Amino acid sequence: MSESDKKRIGCDYLIIGSGLAGMTAALQAAKHGRVIIVTKTKAEECNTRYAQGGIACVIDEGDSFENHVQDTIRAGAGLCHPDAVRAIVSAAPARVKDLQDCGLNFTLQKDVLDNVCAATANQFHLGREGGHSNRRILHAGDITGQVVTEVLLQRCRENANILILEDHLAIDLISTRHVEWQGENCCLGAYVIDRRNNEIKTFLSKFTLLATGGAGKVYLCTCNPDVACGDGLAMAYRASAEISNMEFYQFHPTILFHPKAKSFLISEAVRGEGAVLKVKKGDKYETFMENYHELASLAPRDIVARAIDNELKRSGQPCAYLDIRHHSEEFLRKRFPNIFKECLKHGINMATDLIPVVPAAHYCCGGVRTDVNGSTTIKRLYAIGEVGCTGLHGANRLASNSLLEAMVVAYNAVAHSVEHEPQMPSISASSVPDWHSGDAVDSDELIVIAHNWAEIRRLMWDYVGIVRTNKRLERAKNRIRLIRKEIEKYYWNFIVTPDLVELRNLASVAEMIIDSAMARKESRGLHYNADYPSADPNSQGKDSILRRPLKSQLWFE
Repeated sequence: MSESDKKRIGCDYLIIGSGLAGMTAALQAAKHGRVIIVTKTKAEECNTRYAQGGIACVIDEGDSFENHVQDTIRAGAGLCHPDAVRAIVSAAPARVKDLQDCGLNFTLQKDVLDNVCAATANQFHLGREGGHSNRRILHAGDITGQVVTEVLLQRCRENANILILEDHLAIDLISTRHVEWQGENCCLGAYVIDRRNNEIKTFLSKFTLLATGGAGKVYLCTCNPDVACGDGLAMAYRASAEISNMEFYQFHPTILFHPKAKSFLISEAVRGEGAVLKVKKGDKYETFMENYHELASLAPRDIVARAIDNELKRSGQPCAYLDIRHHSEEFLRKRFPNIFKECLKHGINMATDLIPVVPAAHYCCGGVRTDVNGSTTIKRLYAIGEVGCTGLHGANRLASNSLLEAMVVAYNAVAHSVEHEPQMPSISASSVPDWHSGDAVDSDELIVIAHNWAEIRRLMWDYVGIVRTNKRLERAKNRIRLIRKEIEKYYWNFIVTPDLVELRNLASVAEMIIDSAMARKESRGLHYNADYPSADPNSQGKDSILRRPLKSQLWFE
């Protein structure tokens, strides 16, 4: 095999990303062909791994799909797509059953509660989180995401039809524009850089599934892992896919505030078990959420995060506090073993101490515009999980709907691809060019990457955070335009490296968020503009949409 052939790899399904969505899709797709998962670091390092709460799923007889639907729509502030909400919510039990069949064991009543009767001991222990009218959160302790990741990764590694390539970072999607195709915009695969040797390979596939997660690293303070740079969003935009609702970035209200704790999230399930938020006033700690919402500390995340932000700015205090001291240490250790251990490591006993917390960037409610099948506006390209925008979340995500959406849409995407494969155009693989670096040389100015990375995250936090204004957004737009121009010049002059790819993507996503925020002249859900403090009734149900014009000659921006 020639060196050129080693750099051209074919498969039926190319899945970019190894979280819950990517692995769910891989296990389904492996029934229909050869699957390759490319993941930028280790396969287990993904947003899914850090999801503590669980999976929203109607199980209890006193609950109903319609209750779950209405809770989701209410939290979404008028932008949820009702049909998408119903389709995803109603598919939850079947997808949860898939997880159980893979070997995942959810927490049972007997695992948490004392003196539980024999009739209910082996029933699921259901948690409750902000915005939910019932207990419906299936969980595996307080590390649901970690358990899900471990179980599915093992199943993927055992499957002979699935190849997982770690330390492989996708640079750009390959579309029919690369081969002067005159028909519909169609995805043929992706250019991928092997981080171990900086070799760039050409991956060609019948179907490409973006499962790259979110973009929390675009903000200075985030509970996302370092891999969350918005890679899939940026690649899809450059390929001219439609992007929707990027102004709605969810800030989790309760990240542990401690100098030695790196972005550790205190699950919303803690408030679901009765924890209340307090702020320090003089020598006292007083509750405040009752002044902002009828559900007080169990209000939806956008309201809680904004309330904490407002209270801290008014009081000058560095953090708010969670108080769950009404529960025994024995209960807290059983219900929240990982959170209890992490807090204790930093000198905080949840049973006797207040837990210091602050908001931080958590989840992107917008993304690549799709239907409930993950189908994008580019043929053969699917976007599943956090990178996609199905209309489920609207302007604000209801807690624990994210893992649910990832499973359902990933499953649907593979089923959709199988159904529509005969309709896909046939394009010769030999017409797709390999990556060519032209006259680019190795960089001797790596400080540019570090400096721009820091500047983007700071300006996004200061100007495009929980509360925005027209002036702040204008400042952000002016700065990001200059930064992106500098990055593009750097990109074309020097040989591509993983750090440069991530910086370029981060800048692109930052500008998408800014542009979408500037276009929405109202406050709705997660987007709060102090110059337009009310929701515009004429904007009800209207998504924001970004789309880079399709160009026939240049596919990079």
